[in-house]
Amino acid sequence: MSEPDVTTAHAWQAIGGPAKLITKVSYRGTGEVLPAVLPVRQLARATVGACSLAAAELLAARNEGPVPEVRVDEGAVATAFRSERHLLVNGRGLTPFAPLSGFWKAADGWVRTHANYPHHRARLLAALGIDAGEGRGDAELVERLAEGLAALPAREVQEKVYAAGGLAVAVAPKPDPGDECAAGGPPLVEIEEAGEAGGQRLPSAPLPAAGVRVLDLTRVIAGPVATRTLALLGADVLRVDPPALPEDPDAHIDTGVGKRSTLVDLDSAEGRHTFEGLLDSADVVVTGYRPGSLDRHGLGAEELIARRPDLVVAQLCAWGRSGPWAERRGFDSLVQAASGIAAIEATPEGRPGALPAQALDHGTGYLLAAGVLRALTERQINGRGRLLRFSLAGTADWLLRGITPEPAEKGTHDPADWLTETSSPYGPLRHALPPVHYEGSPGNWGTPCTRWGTDLPAWVR
Repeated sequence: MSEPDVTTAHAWQAIGGPAKLITKVSYRGTGEVLPAVLPVRQLARATVGACSLAAAELLAARNEGPVPEVRVDEGAVATAFRSERHLLVNGRGLTPFAPLSGFWKAADGWVRTHANYPHHRARLLAALGIDAGEGRGDAELVERLAEGLAALPAREVQEKVYAAGGLAVAVAPKPDPGDECAAGGPPLVEIEEAGEAGGQRLPSAPLPAAGVRVLDLTRVIAGPVATRTLALLGADVLRVDPPALPEDPDAHIDTGVGKRSTLVDLDSAEGRHTFEGLLDSADVVVTGYRPGSLDRHGLGAEELIARRPDLVVAQLCAWGRSGPWAERRGFDSLVQAASGIAAIEATPEGRPGALPAQALDHGTGYLLAAGVLRALTERQINGRGRLLRFSLAGTADWLLRGITPEPAEKGTHDPADWLTETSSPYGPLRHALPPVHYEGSPGNWGTPCTRWGTDLPAWVR
């Protein structure tokens, strides 16, 4: 590219990157990948480009050398943004959404539900008074759910299901581009620097994040994509889950590559002691739970930074840390529906549509990884940690308001060019290769995912 990509420059600036480095980034186009009404292709390549540049910058800072050139292939990006759809486990493809997840006609519009997890499914049905008793199959429950939702206004459904702990949102209309008074969403990134220095410099290493210890307290999909990327770049990533909240095996297989997985009960004295030991020597903590949900354990972002001024804390949520929905659960598909994206991507018949990938999840994940890498680079200079905040709603607002569509370069995209096969404890996997690329970067993860929750709660190095 003769000129720096404007969208990549915006993402790079948002995470505090030096403007002079943006000329290091170039792209190889492969046609109209991730086609949509909205500029999904540009968002996708910009977040991966910014992450690749942040990795190259950290590597140069550790080795006191020049920043490697970054060249990202849009084909690799498009394939990775749909990684869960390309994954085969023993030849079996994944089902991205459960039967009770999707768009439904309400009395006055549309609602979007998310019921992939059993507890969310049960709460959705309970909120609408639907008995999910023994013997009732998915087809019957789908019919009953459709009937129940069609009889209620969309916003009433939204509030009833939320009150029951479930997940449903009313589909919002298209944002009015001419309404200058319309409030935007959360910022793309919020950054707070710790007030005290104290962090040790990372030594020279062949990979940007080699030896960096990352506590991964995230679930589906953005947070795990971020920590999966840090693992690719050499970090020792330990995902920690509560024993009482099982993960979907397919989601873990897709985003657990390169990492280890352990179970720790923070409500027990033994579990809390174990976690405190891990925290004492961590470099990075990534959280993906609702704002405030970890506070009861004394693990709020501000508290972590106060205890460890050299710690990098990256906080991820669905709706942003302020506003009426800040404490609500949320997923990519729900944010698409509530932000107006689903209305923009609607079919000619008026049925709400979706982006060609879980682009808010994947884009936020790469941007979060980029923010962590940049924070580690800054810590090399001043010894201070950082608090970083990201949200799916912030990424959605950027997609809606902050990116100008541009035509794609000519070319063809074959996802097979960016897929590989790997052995794993779950059997042979066909999976997407990582899209993050700089001169000399690793082409694949060093290890497959381990079985969920089976690793020891300890650092390996």
